[in-house]
Amino acid sequence: MKTINYLASILVVANTTTAAVSANEKVEDVYKTNCASCHGAQLQGAMASSLLDANWITDGSDDALTSTIKSGLVDRGMPAFGHALSEETIRTLVVYIRETSYNTDTAKIQTPTLSKQFKTALHDVNTREVLSTSGIIWAMDFLPDGSLLYTLREGELWHLDPKGKRTKIKNTPEVWHRGQGGLLDVLPDPDYLKNGWVYLSYSKKTGKNEANRDIGITAIVRGKIKNGQWTEQQTLFEAPKQTHKNRGWHFGSRFAIDEDYLYFTNGDEGHQDDAQNLKTQNGKIHRIFKDGRIPKDNPFYNQKDSLKTIWTYGNRNPQGLVIHPTTNQVWSTEHGPRGGDELNLINKGVNYGWPKVTFGMNYDGSPITPHTDLPGMQLPVHQWTPSIAVAGMNFYTGKQFKNWEGDLFVGSLAKKQLHRLRIKSNRVIDDEIILKGLGRIRDVVTAPTGELYITINDRKSNQSKIVALSAVK
Repeated sequence: MKTINYLASILVVANTTTAAVSANEKVEDVYKTNCASCHGAQLQGAMASSLLDANWITDGSDDALTSTIKSGLVDRGMPAFGHALSEETIRTLVVYIRETSYNTDTAKIQTPTLSKQFKTALHDVNTREVLSTSGIIWAMDFLPDGSLLYTLREGELWHLDPKGKRTKIKNTPEVWHRGQGGLLDVLPDPDYLKNGWVYLSYSKKTGKNEANRDIGITAIVRGKIKNGQWTEQQTLFEAPKQTHKNRGWHFGSRFAIDEDYLYFTNGDEGHQDDAQNLKTQNGKIHRIFKDGRIPKDNPFYNQKDSLKTIWTYGNRNPQGLVIHPTTNQVWSTEHGPRGGDELNLINKGVNYGWPKVTFGMNYDGSPITPHTDLPGMQLPVHQWTPSIAVAGMNFYTGKQFKNWEGDLFVGSLAKKQLHRLRIKSNRVIDDEIILKGLGRIRDVVTAPTGELYITINDRKSNQSKIVALSAVK
């Protein structure tokens, strides 16, 4: 299968009549009006070539495709659309072509059958169902004894011992289970054997807005589990009261721990412009000490009116966060809108651009911005267009999959895929879809056994599974 990020096409139109369109017109209508007569209603080709294969005229980049639509190709009989289409609209056409090409290409990948073997480029893989449950499993991680903690979004924390016994932990925080909110990430402290701390993130209802509708925040706490009870809870972070306005969207809520520091993500909460506002928690990755204190070397600690916990900003909705096992770099996956999911290397004080720059467009097919890059804003290391709905991720550190050691595994919700990324010199040199179609993959973690554990859920049935992947010997 070809590498998705380098798919491209050339929009060739035989006639020279173009129609001016509104900047808010949906991309499907823009394509139908300006392109379908030559390239086919489904981009399959007609008088002009197909937009669904890998036979491109230019170098295959987004920039080349944008330039071709804007300026035309005289020797190919394609007129320029720059006078009729805005830069924002041309950008949506690029995203639309990428979407359709990707969907056609990935349709060729077969869905494996659970409890059966399947093949990948570097390993043959066994699947094993670990457990099945009602509800949406949001996160999981292992304790040093090999037992597993996992969260159900509706507000439950569970413990699975190595023999398969499940125990619901009592007295966990009351959560606001609304929209995308609920009980979210769980992470044992790397020094768990010494201190027993477990970190939880969850959505918390904090009041009502002026329209008398419930609002809330992402809350960060830690506690200990003793005799099946959640005890000794400490609140580590709650945003200032004046910023509370989340009505159920983009809570973010992933954790990563590096020595004494706890990193956590907070989505833009459905208020995208707040991602650029240093006075709010929205659209940020934050850094605190594990006990909740704020490090004085945080980049905006001394900036007047800024939230002192902010480590980076311009992040839309990061739902993956992990520390590299050897370099200690912080990596994040971030949901784009319609297109433009991102893998980012997280560095102190950096602006990652949302919503001023994005590789995506609005869900209704209208433009957000023509810009994929602007001065002072960081490009992603890797991006997925169309959006795969990136979720949890993990660097593989086990020994079972010898050819996967150090690779990054990324779950996908919308496309129901598990991606294996090989990173070299902070660049993604390989993006392999190793499985698809079993369900929405929300979290990935390396087990002490060397197996790769994934969570799979189905929204319609409200059912979830944890599945272990092991190497065929």
